Amino acid sequence: MNLTKTDLENASKVFRLNLINSITGIKPANLIGSISNSGQTNLAIFSSVIHLGSNPAYLGFIMRPIGDVPRHTYENILENEVYTINSVPTKLVENAHYTSGKFSREESEFERCHIETEYIDEFKPPFVKESPIKLGMKLQDQVPIKLNGTTMIIGSIEHLIIPDNLVAENGYVNLDEGEVAGISGLNTYYDLKKISQFPFVRDNQVPDYLT
Repeated sequence: MNLTKTDLENASKVFRLNLINSITGIKPANLIGSISNSGQTNLAIFSSVIHLGSNPAYLGFIMRPIGDVPRHTYENILENEVYTINSVPTKLVENAHYTSGKFSREESEFERCHIETEYIDEFKPPFVKESPIKLGMKLQDQVPIKLNGTTMIIGSIEHLIIPDNLVAENGYVNLDEGEVAGISGLNTYYDLKKISQFPFVRDNQVPDYLT
């Protein structure tokens, strides 16, 4: 298969949507929790969370265009400037997936999708109790992407909640042991399995057997 830009533009909407969303491979599955000023909780699944820096610790994610479709996550983040990012455990993928539904402003995805909340002192938005990796985030910036109307939301990590046994002495997180799920496309979920780990690469340390 060799598809040109024209081929992609002429393809059916569903085929193109699934293809382009899948070709980048397996992405992290995360639930973003937020709350409005009136106390209405919201939860939505995202596959676009990315690392932007370690010191300060910044993460970003992509918010789809703000238009006719309500973006309750975005509205809540702007109101409170805090939110949570929660990894999706494999046992929760079905519940997590259905948070992508178009619920009314008065409905909470936590309740509709039977996902339990968890709160920590002095941090307003809800975490996902069953998530093995919970991040409390503070909004730092929003960067409009003019090409397609999306927005990158950038936040700093204010809280990192993770079981001790998932973190190695060197800081690496064992996602396999944490049974964290990944997403391909819009609706296909995967187990993550560690296959290898290598040292930090320096020019004079590349093994001869690779050449």
